[in-house]
Amino acid sequence: MIDSHTHLDSCGAGGGPSPAELVGAARDAGVTRILTVGQDAATGEAALAATRAFPGTVYAAIGHHPNHATGFGDAELAAIARLAQDPACRAIGETGLDDFRDYAPRADQERAFHAQIDLARELDKPLVIHTRAADDDTIATLRDRAAGLKVILHCFSMPDRLDECLGEGWFISFAGNVTYPKNGDLAAATERVPDDRILVETDAPYLTPQPHRKHRNQPAFVTETARFVADRRGQSYADLEAVVERNAAGLFQW
Repeated sequence: MIDSHTHLDSCGAGGGPSPAELVGAARDAGVTRILTVGQDAATGEAALAATRAFPGTVYAAIGHHPNHATGFGDAELAAIARLAQDPACRAIGETGLDDFRDYAPRADQERAFHAQIDLARELDKPLVIHTRAADDDTIATLRDRAAGLKVILHCFSMPDRLDECLGEGWFISFAGNVTYPKNGDLAAATERVPDDRILVETDAPYLTPQPHRKHRNQPAFVTETARFVADRRGQSYADLEAVVERNAAGLFQW
């Protein structure tokens, strides 16, 4: 199994497990590859450091999160563009729009989003999307600006827009929130995603899957989300594992 979206640096914050402990536990659970995601230049540096510490297992996505987009300009773009040149960087993002948290002005979020779409195109790397309470504008921006790019809708939470997203050819990545009893519509959406468009992730340390809700999330727990998704889709775990590993290998070139 793979974890297509995690934050190793955040998992260890506040006395949490070390990267070595997290990667070791993931390997013990059968997780063979992990994409750890930067949210700005500093966390991008940390993500690349993890790729050097765990070659062949950990890879990086480099980007600037919308919640950190206040004041985003040429200097911030140059910083992530420099990091994205590293061979261990396999995707750009996470980027997008977030109207749920009032952490960054919308104009700054849009400027960062547009710049990262252009960077993904320039470097021919997939684009990892965060969207929260901004689905209309996120979808419209991707349609207008990201044609021809490989787009991953991380922590997918738009079950009512699934057909639109599939129609655009975007990849759908399910996180631990799909396992929550209140998210029946999202769970049902897993059944309608074609094999060649599905991924699973943790978004650790956030969104711990239901069987471990009392604990901080970590990459090893992606297997719980995958088991839930496989069951909803009427697939064996091994079949889903083969599907998501093939999709991730094609996207991230690992």
